[in-house]
Amino acid sequence: MATTTATLDVAVPPDRVWQLIGGFDALPDWLPYISESVAAEGGRVRRLRNEEGGVIVERLVAFDDAARSYSYAILEAPFPVTDYLSTLRVREVPGRSDASRVEWSGTFTPTGVSDDEAVALFHGIYADGLAALRNTLAGSAA
Repeated sequence: MATTTATLDVAVPPDRVWQLIGGFDALPDWLPYISESVAAEGGRVRRLRNEEGGVIVERLVAFDDAARSYSYAILEAPFPVTDYLSTLRVREVPGRSDASRVEWSGTFTPTGVSDDEAVALFHGIYADGLAALRNTLAGSAA
């Protein structure tokens, strides 16, 4: 099993960040390469479409609004992994109620690629996603 984590600190209060990203169906609101998210099964499943038209289907496996986190598993995707579980979490930067630490992490079993290749793929997705979040938050502050 491989794992990776990307982290972003932003000068935005955690509740405001969570308001933007905390909905399981909210990826298109802050992640430009996800053009569509369609909720199913009472919001527990999301069917995502990326900018190239690819489809990713994910299931919500844990949600904690008070702790500002949710975890999800991939049901269908063009990625070379199985047993994928990811968590998106927003916390207060220690000692700063006006700043947030956003953490996007995942564990998975590579199939047909090395651990390093799979880690590089998902670390890139998480880091690019958090960079997009930073840009979205900066745009909403203007």
